[in-house]
Amino acid sequence: MVILKKEYINILIVIVIILLGYLIFIENRDISKTEENDLVGEEINQELGKEVDVMPNYEKGKFKEIYLAGGCFWGVEAYFDKIIGVEFTEVGYANGKTEETSYQDIDSTGHTETVRVVYDPDVVELDNILEYYFRIIDPTILNRQGNDIGTQYRTGIYYVNDEDRELIEKHIEKISPDYDSEIVTEVELLKNFVIGEEYHQDYLEKNPNGYCHINLSDIPNRKPEINPNDYKKPSDEEIKEMLTDEQYEITQGKGTEPPFDNEYNDNKDKGIYVDVVTGLPLFSSRDKYESGSGWPSFTKPIDKGLLKYLEDESLGMKRVEVLSISGDTHLGHVFDDGPEEEGGLRYCMNSGSLKFIPLDQMDEEGYGELKVYVE
Repeated sequence: MVILKKEYINILIVIVIILLGYLIFIENRDISKTEENDLVGEEINQELGKEVDVMPNYEKGKFKEIYLAGGCFWGVEAYFDKIIGVEFTEVGYANGKTEETSYQDIDSTGHTETVRVVYDPDVVELDNILEYYFRIIDPTILNRQGNDIGTQYRTGIYYVNDEDRELIEKHIEKISPDYDSEIVTEVELLKNFVIGEEYHQDYLEKNPNGYCHINLSDIPNRKPEINPNDYKKPSDEEIKEMLTDEQYEITQGKGTEPPFDNEYNDNKDKGIYVDVVTGLPLFSSRDKYESGSGWPSFTKPIDKGLLKYLEDESLGMKRVEVLSISGDTHLGHVFDDGPEEEGGLRYCMNSGSLKFIPLDQMDEEGYGELKVYVE
């Protein structure tokens, strides 16, 4: 009986030794695979990142805002969003009796459909904004614009800075002789503004055939239109032929070039920067600044719709990756430590993701219409 027990003990010892050896082998193999695939893992992490919104801090910067009611806010927003110097638009409901309302309730709360217009006073002045506004409304009609009738469709100019009131009143006084009837457009301090529902934001951009009482084919000082579909992404084989190994690793492998030792960090020439893969226009020299980071840095893109932003938690950091919308080209990252006066954003880009088009070559390269963003 004692001998039998010893035999069992010996067998158990052998089994334990075999199991320990197997576990050590598996652990070493997994560590080796992890080391080999570190870069791949980071890339997958970035590729699976959620899309996020990036917004400048307009309140602390040089930007100004005015709130305009001109009938159905879908068309009013689409109109102002296309004007050079307008940085941001947002639809909502203003100057009602309550602090809260909704699209279904505005006829009872007394709010009017209104567009928040954020603009760069260095590019377009409030007097210009008002001139453009009166082109699209009939200021002599109360509670109606186009086919829309009701107090929610009354016209109004709602200011947030007292100094704007005098300018608005002077503008109305100046244009009053152009009308046979009295101008009934409200001029009031903004109150009880409620941001509209998400489906109303950029409605005509999302629904190009949607209802609009405004002629959007006649927009003054119009921004040049950039269609990302005109800038197709080549095949991977073609991209490899077009780019250097470093450019390919940066744009397709989400790599990062060395700081300071890159092509455009110190470039001070006038022109635009385009996606090196697709040619999509991205940044203007006018918005480039010296950040001290060692990479070309910009306060904003030419058009916010040309980029997309993804959460990036690779390398143990929380960042926001910036990609070109036409080819998913990895460009770099955006941070919130940029110049406060310009909205506080720093677009930290890789030179290897960009191609610079000098101002004097923009016409021949097919970017002539975009010179308004440079000059």
